[in-house]
Amino acid sequence: MYSGQLRSEDSGRSNWLDRLTRVVDPVLDGAARRVLHKEMPIGAVPGFEEARRESTRLEAVARSLLGLAPWLESSALPWDERTVQEQTGAKAREALGALFEPDSPDFCDVRSTRQALVEAAFLGQALALAPAALWEDLDERTRVAVLRSLAATRVHQPHANNWLLFSAMVEVALCRLGEEWEVAPIQRALDQFEAWYVGDGAYADGEWFRWDFYNSLVIHPMLLDILAFCEDVIPEWAGFRDQVMARSQRMAVILERMVAPDGSFPPIGRSLAYRCGALHLLAYLAVHDELPGDLPAGVAREVLFSSIVRTLDAPGTFDHEGWLRPGLAGDQPGLAENYISTGSLYLCTVAFYPLGLDPSDSFWTAEGMPSTWAALWSGQDARADAALRDESLRDRSEAG
Repeated sequence: MYSGQLRSEDSGRSNWLDRLTRVVDPVLDGAARRVLHKEMPIGAVPGFEEARRESTRLEAVARSLLGLAPWLESSALPWDERTVQEQTGAKAREALGALFEPDSPDFCDVRSTRQALVEAAFLGQALALAPAALWEDLDERTRVAVLRSLAATRVHQPHANNWLLFSAMVEVALCRLGEEWEVAPIQRALDQFEAWYVGDGAYADGEWFRWDFYNSLVIHPMLLDILAFCEDVIPEWAGFRDQVMARSQRMAVILERMVAPDGSFPPIGRSLAYRCGALHLLAYLAVHDELPGDLPAGVAREVLFSSIVRTLDAPGTFDHEGWLRPGLAGDQPGLAENYISTGSLYLCTVAFYPLGLDPSDSFWTAEGMPSTWAALWSGQDARADAALRDESLRDRSEAG
């Protein structure tokens, strides 16, 4: 019978953490020393270097902190992780000062680049997920600088697609941090994505549906976090989260069935250079104990780790200084769109969310199980797949 293992090491926590720290260490070390501008390559498509020069450092830090947030916030780590957690958290807080204090050589003026809206959202999401680790121990000067920068991104109008969620998440973060915030961008994002829901767990990303991984990379996780963080402020939004969760769980089932036994998945759509970050939703539901009932923890762990290994262990993934290179499985610069730079690539870290779970959680203790792909194609029996029937679509059709 197929074992579900096509790699030489197990999917235990230490092997996850080793990879996560390898990815983020150059970013946090450089930011803590305030030399990112000097040492970090821009890594943009030829002709777009200048356009990405200002944003790439902010991208690298914000995205790294988002992937680290659940683990940094955990209070139940094994002893051998605690020192690494403390050191990483200290560097993360130093990185915030480096980016947002105006006298820093790594200061990023968020007004000068529209991309800052995206990164403010990822950073705000990280701060909301890890307030104890990333916010409470910040000095007052850095707090003020961060809050001013988050609010300053309001000068950038979002595109009519997943960017609406970025504007909404900035307001959510300001709300969670006790600052003045605006309801309208949040309501607009929720209303628009409800209108863009196309069925069976999937949303269009703007007017048109696209075959890519943005439902997992951004849309479902941000919708869920926006609703979770705001349900105690605006109670009428709370009931909507159940519907969004059902859709997210269906999308997670689809994602799991797309991953091959070696951790690869269909190379379709844009932003493939985010590598294992394409499975963000699977990692999100795991860390929040919301995996659907027909997706066991032992399967989710194996699928996630297989994709982490497949996309990050490929030769050429890192340059000689340890920085990520564009690619899905190795050094593949042709996969980089014109909005991709070195900093963009650090969205891969969101696949590591489950490190925020207690080591005694079933995600870590359950016996590893083969993926649906592996089980079915080795001849094992399984329950037939079924689409999600969402009555909201029928109501919309009848209303139209």
